Amino acid sequence: MNITSSKLKLSILDTVHVYKNNSPVEALQNVTELVQLAEELGYTRYWFTEHHNAPNMMSTSPDMLSLHAAAHTKKIRVGSGGVMLPNHSPLKVMENFSLLEGLYPGRIDLGIGRASGTDERTMLALLRSKELLVANNFSEQLDHLLSFFERSFEETHPFSQINTPGDNSIIPDLYMLGASQGGLSFALEKGLGFAFAGHLGPLLAIPMLRAYNQNFKPSRYLSEPKSMLTLIVITADTEEEAKYLARPIELMWAQLVTGKQDLKIHTLEEANNHIYTLDEERATERNKDRFVIGSTETVAEKLHLLAKESLVDEIINADFYPNQESRKKGHRLLAKELGLIQVEL
Repeated sequence: MNITSSKLKLSILDTVHVYKNNSPVEALQNVTELVQLAEELGYTRYWFTEHHNAPNMMSTSPDMLSLHAAAHTKKIRVGSGGVMLPNHSPLKVMENFSLLEGLYPGRIDLGIGRASGTDERTMLALLRSKELLVANNFSEQLDHLLSFFERSFEETHPFSQINTPGDNSIIPDLYMLGASQGGLSFALEKGLGFAFAGHLGPLLAIPMLRAYNQNFKPSRYLSEPKSMLTLIVITADTEEEAKYLARPIELMWAQLVTGKQDLKIHTLEEANNHIYTLDEERATERNKDRFVIGSTETVAEKLHLLAKESLVDEIINADFYPNQESRKKGHRLLAKELGLIQVEL
């Protein structure tokens, strides 16, 4: 049970799947159930993604979902993994997360993403501006966001006269998300926390996280580096059961990298009966590093190894279990194996 003397923290990233034969309302109800379970099990944080034009996912607004999650729990950290800043006004993001931090002090995280998380047509509908659609100004957006939080615009800046709510003591914990060198650069430049999406950039995860920890300089936000590794983790009582449960997400990724873009989560029956094309078989083999799949003991050993290699003390599970029951059981099993708290299964 005790794989190493160091304690590995666990967290969850939720895309709020609408499982087949479930309704969108049931998907949202699943959030309440799972975030309360995560708190009970000793998980550190519970984040929500931002996706648009994805009918199988209800995670369009991580700020609103964070408010709901915080209201139904007592101590677990909640937040965005992340807010896709190109889709938003930095002022509005600051206002929303200041309110969250004020309502639930010390429990709110703002993870910031550089991508849109959607297609160009949907992004245009969000922005209502063709000019903003083609603008490449994330650096300016991030500067504005931090300046709004800090109330630090120069007097000559037009935004310096905007009266934002609260004061600069109400700032959530700030994280830069990354799956490449770009996210790392912003995290180091601004002295922010760093969450690397290992399921999106598996070969870069260890070198990027090591570079962050080795090059971090203290900032007003952090006195020492704070980094997390995000992975797709599927675990069960046995290797065979875990592999069975993982087939839907493996199939989704195989189809995604071979040209399908609908992010459909197949049922267990559909995925395990699927006849793979040659391209899908090759993609599945290439995708192996995106996942950690296996019995709880095997998974725990692998997570400790990855944490040691990447210099992190926290793993975020990008939750792609195929149904609510398997995800609850998987999170329970791993919490017990890693000794977060003593739980009865």
